[in-house]
Amino acid sequence: MSEYRHGSHTVFSIHLHIVWITKYRYKVLKGRIAERVRDIVREECQKVGVEIWRGHVSTNHVHVLVSIPPQVTISRLIQKMKGKSSYRLFAEFSHLRKRYWGGHLWARGYFCRSSGNVTDEVIKAYIEDQSPDHDEVFRVEGEDSSPEEPPST
Repeated sequence: MSEYRHGSHTVFSIHLHIVWITKYRYKVLKGRIAERVRDIVREECQKVGVEIWRGHVSTNHVHVLVSIPPQVTISRLIQKMKGKSSYRLFAEFSHLRKRYWGGHLWARGYFCRSSGNVTDEVIKAYIEDQSPDHDEVFRVEGEDSSPEEPPST
C-alpha cells in the first residue's frame, strides 16, 4: 500500500477509509442488493480514477479503503457513491421504496479518515523541527518573537 500513484504533474498517495450507513440502520443490504451496491460503488470510483483497495458491504453499512487522486474531493466522491447507488437501487428494487418512503436510502452523514505510513505525531515533529518558534500550532519561517517594527523613513 505504500506505492505512490502518478499524474501528469503529480506524485501522490492519498488513502481514505470511508464508511456510510443506511437510514435508520435498517439491514437491507443483503443478497442482490448488496452485490449491486458493490458494483455501483466500483463503477463510480472507476469513473473518477479512484482505486478501491478494500471494501465491505455489511447489512446496514458500507466500508471502503480507497486511494484518491488530488483533484477528487472527498465530499464529491461520497456524493457520487451514495447518490448513484440510492437512485439505481430504488429503480431496480421496488420493495425498497416501501421501506424508505421518503426516498432516502442512506443516512445523511459519513465517516472519513485518512491513512498512511506516517502518523500525525511524526508529521507534527517534522514541522516543529523546521524552525524554533514560539507559536505551537502554526509557525512562520524566519519570524522572530518580537513584534515587527515599521520601516524608518
